[in-house]
Amino acid sequence: MGPLSGITIIEMAGLGPAPFAAMMLADQGARVIRVERPGAAPAPRNVLCRNRSSIIVDLRTPAGRDVVLDLIEQADALIEGFRPGVMERLGLAPDTCMQRNPKLVFGRMTGWGQSGPLAATAGHDLNYISLTGVAHAVGHAGQAPVHPLNLVGDYGGGGMLLAFGVMCALWEARHSGQGQVIDAAMVDGASALMAEYYSFMANNEFSDQRGTHLLDGGAHFYSMYQTLDGEYISVGALEPKFYAELLERLGMDGEPLPEQYDQAQWPEMKARLAELFATRTRAEWCELLEGTDACFAPVLYLGEVAEHPHHAARGTIIEVDGVKQAAPAPRFERTPAAQPQPPRMPGQDTRSVLESLGYSEQRVSELLDSGAVMQAAEP
Repeated sequence: MGPLSGITIIEMAGLGPAPFAAMMLADQGARVIRVERPGAAPAPRNVLCRNRSSIIVDLRTPAGRDVVLDLIEQADALIEGFRPGVMERLGLAPDTCMQRNPKLVFGRMTGWGQSGPLAATAGHDLNYISLTGVAHAVGHAGQAPVHPLNLVGDYGGGGMLLAFGVMCALWEARHSGQGQVIDAAMVDGASALMAEYYSFMANNEFSDQRGTHLLDGGAHFYSMYQTLDGEYISVGALEPKFYAELLERLGMDGEPLPEQYDQAQWPEMKARLAELFATRTRAEWCELLEGTDACFAPVLYLGEVAEHPHHAARGTIIEVDGVKQAAPAPRFERTPAAQPQPPRMPGQDTRSVLESLGYSEQRVSELLDSGAVMQAAEP
């Protein structure tokens, strides 16, 4: 099931953004075979690893490398998230792989990219979004930058970018008959996510003073406020007609107020709204504002999300083997995704994957006996 049914992708097991890209593709029907190294720890609750087959291969052995090359020969794409040069040292450089499969799409996920002065150095999401201006821009006025989880670099600017790149290259390979290497870098992806802010900067609508702008909490009508019970709510009434409705429902529409976009008045208006929102509980504000065009939503804890009526109606959050997680997205009308399957034990599918390559039972046994591949015991 899913629009990517019939596509096979080899995932070289790693952390964070590359598994997220593989999850996105597997959710929509691609067959993803996750190649684990010996000693890989089970991750039964790691949502990023759902919907895969898992095989353990010792890439330090020639026989193990040959197994991966055989997998590649029958695959449409490969995803890896190692530092530059690792795949080459394993004997699985793009040129080597494409000799076996000229149509192979070879997706490479790194933080700094395959080239540039920092390419060979270590880093993590926070470093990448710092270098792209994202980290500096997020936070409250007069305070230090805020860590926006690892969503911007690892997942939005990383894994999502890689999944998009893989599909672009697969589409092109359909027509050209040739594969290619994808250099997906988190610094590139995070920069792409800042497109609108480059526009703001070009129009002199964005400065280096965080927490003072339209979309970063500077505007009183696009911000979050604490309620009487210590919880938080959000308002996002950007458009004048929605702002007018917000003021009406708050009982402020008859007051002499400054123009909505008079930026000099934002701090004073924000203080007024903060004082007002602190007079009722989150539930009380939900009763008054939720479901209206005032552009309102409660700020939910992660554990509350599944229970919200909107998410419940859409099935946004599902449960797989006792683990709550987001359902596959986006949704397709004719080719919907199947119910996700839980992560497999590392090496749980080694034998069946090798058999799908056409290996004889004797050859599979030889590889298992030699340690070039390993089969996990059934859980």
